[in-house]
Amino acid sequence: MGDFHQNGIITTLHNLGQRPLQDMEAQLVRFKNNRPMGLVLPSLFSELEGPALSNIVDELTRVPYLDEIVIGLDRADESQYRFALEYFAKLPQHHRMLWNDGPRLMAIDAQLKELELAPTHMGKGRNVWYCYGYILASGRAEAVALHDCDILTYDRSLLARLIYPVANPNFNYEFCKGYYARVAGQKIGGRVMRLFVTPLIRTLKKVCGPSEFLEYMDSFRYPLAGEFSMRVDVINDLHIPSDWGLEIGVLSEMKRNYATNRLCQVDIADIYDHKHQELSLEDQSKGLSKMSVDIGKAFFRKLATNGAVFSPEVFRTIKATYYRIALDFIDTYQNDAMINGLEYDRHGEEESVELFASNLMLAGEHFLDRPMDKPFIPSWNRVISAIPDILEQLKDAVELDNQEYSKP
Repeated sequence: MGDFHQNGIITTLHNLGQRPLQDMEAQLVRFKNNRPMGLVLPSLFSELEGPALSNIVDELTRVPYLDEIVIGLDRADESQYRFALEYFAKLPQHHRMLWNDGPRLMAIDAQLKELELAPTHMGKGRNVWYCYGYILASGRAEAVALHDCDILTYDRSLLARLIYPVANPNFNYEFCKGYYARVAGQKIGGRVMRLFVTPLIRTLKKVCGPSEFLEYMDSFRYPLAGEFSMRVDVINDLHIPSDWGLEIGVLSEMKRNYATNRLCQVDIADIYDHKHQELSLEDQSKGLSKMSVDIGKAFFRKLATNGAVFSPEVFRTIKATYYRIALDFIDTYQNDAMINGLEYDRHGEEESVELFASNLMLAGEHFLDRPMDKPFIPSWNRVISAIPDILEQLKDAVELDNQEYSKP
């Protein structure tokens, strides 16, 4: 059972009483009359072949309150897209799939590229951005949740708790972030969160000085969680990063656009396990190594927009301070694991910290070397201003794909 402590400046909604799922779903069914709900599922085709997604789909077939499910499919050829259409056909809710690698959506992407409005990197950020565009085009939902497709411990209570704060018309939240404890297989997970993000936030507080943004980020229990929900009107002016800085970037955007009393976080799962990324010690373009570089750049960019001044000397100070703080956290996590009877690989944890410390310098060098870098995908408001019928084009392309390639 969770505690009731409110930390930081963001409201935390706990799981205090194990409310019955049927009771919450019945209330969500009532909410849908005034605030219809949707779900976005960004997926690689490989996840259709993995152990998690089939259970997720089975759970979703029993969700009674969703008006729409939008699936973004990446890295799929025509035969794989046809397979995916059949794979998700069991969903009873209205659902559509974006074939992001298909000729129709690639033509839209090419049109946007000509105006320098297209996402510049393949990946989850691009997938989510196009799915959100379809949500706007469809007009079926007023509140929308997003979660990953590799959650091994998924049950539909996760979705109910995630979307409830933005679906309840008696709440004033525009955005909700999910959180959970990353413990599975007798081990503590979430290395990038525990060993990089939290120590980095504490480091930046010390090196860069007091910052409302850093206090805000430190209020979230799991800022890297891939699960969040929002009112649909949030999407119009949302700038989404296209790299591994997606979650940090979205939180930054929420802070820029809304008062903190319009934002919250909610406990969505007692246990949570999903696909684990490799540390990738030898290749900074992959795995947790790339993730840490992208997240570091996201923090430096945001602080720079708030007036922080960075230099090679400052980044060396950040690296040294981070390293000491992160090592102290390792002692804390080891003790936490021991009292709970969990395994703890101290050598592997310290190896991760050493890599992350080096990657902070790489992130700093990238930040200094590319001051004109454009990390965010343009907002849909800007795209619509440049191409007024772009949402209609997107919706038509998705509908035609689904009609042409579905089994008769």
